[in-house]
Amino acid sequence: MAHLDLTSSKHQIRRWRFLDLVSLIFFAAIVLFFLLVLTPFGDSIAISGSQAIVTSATGATRRHHLIAIIHAGRNLTVPPCSADAVDYMPCEDPNRNRLLSRDMNFYRERHCPVPEERQLCLIPPPDGYNIPIQWPASLYKIWHENMPYNKLADRKGHQGWMKKEGPHFIFPGGGTMFPDGAVKYIEQLEHYIPISGGVLRTVLDMGCGVASFGGYLLAEDLLTLSFAPRDSHKSQIQFALERGIPAFVLMLGTRRLPFPAFSFDLIHCSRCLIPFTAYNATYFMEVDRLLRPGGYLVISGPPVQWHGLKKEWQDLQAVAKALCYESVVVDKNTAIWKKPVDDSCLEAQNEHGLKLCHKSDDPSSAWYVKLKKCVSRPSSVNGKLAVGEIPKWPLRLTKTPSRAGLIKNGNDGFETDTRLWERRVSYYKKTLNLKLGTEAVRNVMDMNAYFGGFAAALISDPVWVMNVVPHNKQLTLGVIFDRGLIGVYHDWCEPFSSYPRTYDFIHMGSVESLIQDSVTRKNRCNIVDVMVEIDRLLRPEGTVVIRDSPEMIKRIDHVARSLRWESTIHDTESESNRNEQILVATKILWTLPSSSH
Repeated sequence: MAHLDLTSSKHQIRRWRFLDLVSLIFFAAIVLFFLLVLTPFGDSIAISGSQAIVTSATGATRRHHLIAIIHAGRNLTVPPCSADAVDYMPCEDPNRNRLLSRDMNFYRERHCPVPEERQLCLIPPPDGYNIPIQWPASLYKIWHENMPYNKLADRKGHQGWMKKEGPHFIFPGGGTMFPDGAVKYIEQLEHYIPISGGVLRTVLDMGCGVASFGGYLLAEDLLTLSFAPRDSHKSQIQFALERGIPAFVLMLGTRRLPFPAFSFDLIHCSRCLIPFTAYNATYFMEVDRLLRPGGYLVISGPPVQWHGLKKEWQDLQAVAKALCYESVVVDKNTAIWKKPVDDSCLEAQNEHGLKLCHKSDDPSSAWYVKLKKCVSRPSSVNGKLAVGEIPKWPLRLTKTPSRAGLIKNGNDGFETDTRLWERRVSYYKKTLNLKLGTEAVRNVMDMNAYFGGFAAALISDPVWVMNVVPHNKQLTLGVIFDRGLIGVYHDWCEPFSSYPRTYDFIHMGSVESLIQDSVTRKNRCNIVDVMVEIDRLLRPEGTVVIRDSPEMIKRIDHVARSLRWESTIHDTESESNRNEQILVATKILWTLPSSSH
């Protein structure tokens, strides 16, 4: 009888059970791998895990996690900011700026957080937010709940600034120095200034309040860029932009304003309280840098014939005379001067102590440039710049400005750019069916404006365009002003100086050129930060249009979806570069859950 080796059989059974367990785990891993990679269930698990990582991380670590996940193509939604951030402006944050020096209002200028400290979240709308009232009705009324701040209405209502009426803020059109309304005030100015007829076009309104002056000049075909700082009134510029009036958050402090030299045909101050003669008249010299030769300066309010400010008024007249300004009229508390058209008088004054800027100084260099205690020479910019020498509006829109000739291939580039954007805008409207030309679009931004061809092609539409010229590219902004348009210098690696939800339509082209270092060709900042900033500026139901290479458009589309945008990708018009695509995205209206309040 054979002897059975039971011990050996037991070992063999255990071995096979172990191998079966290993095989089972192996095949289960393969199944799980394909489940994660090839099915939506895998995406949901990955997103949940990614969200958990982002939520648990803090500060810079959280930013890096979030950016990495978005660039990896995961459908991760950028989290919302807190409810108290509805009006957040990163570079005009009172919590940061109040710690800075008060000298020359340094603390009220732009001071941006370093990238690691920037919030990477989506600004929510306030409770009760409504899609803004369309232009031109918005000039006269806006929704109260879109910016429910009553301080201006309470303090300035008796002067005709604004008042609350039911669910709206109403704007009668008045101001501190024109309580009877901007229309009558403009009619009075027209006795001394050629308001109508196309001689003047670009206007700068300093310390603008709710920008009624600029709003009513639009009827005269004058395009006004109104500015005021973020101050105790909190929302002057926010009200102006909600009304559909060109406006910008800005402070005249220690730096040049971000505009090229000799760009504004008319500069206006109605009780702006700028101490023009302080600091050796540095602020007056900055106004002079911006005012076009032959242009007009209007100061209405203190110190003009103001009780208790006799010395300040005398000093103001003395500075204007030293700069060879012609006194046009002094009418009660309003003074009007006209700037000379050339340098001849300035050269003579220089012999008597007036300091002219060195010929090497570029008066159009104005991005984070300190104010200079010297007078910019009109002759430092070659060509015809003076009011009366440049064509009248609207001819100046399409006639090549002399400043274009100062840029390499500028004359040809100007004409090419104008024709190019006429074709592209036609394609946008007829083929892509964008809302340009309808009442749904009023406030428009071109993030990479070059010569302003995009804005020029929209001139017959009920819009205004903020033409942004990146500070690290060719400084073409002077040409844009010469053709009768407006804009600013900016660096898109920093937030823009505007409130959230202020633009209906934002256009961007050649994305990497906005953020690359011109020497090393390396990106100075992250495209995710730029896109989050666009989201901050864009109104709900607003449109973003981006032109770039197919590779970049694919990357941007990933980011767009993480911002809750609805996006589509299109081919370009047949005449354009075929190695380019167009992304069209819409920002949806979303609100914070009630638990977040």
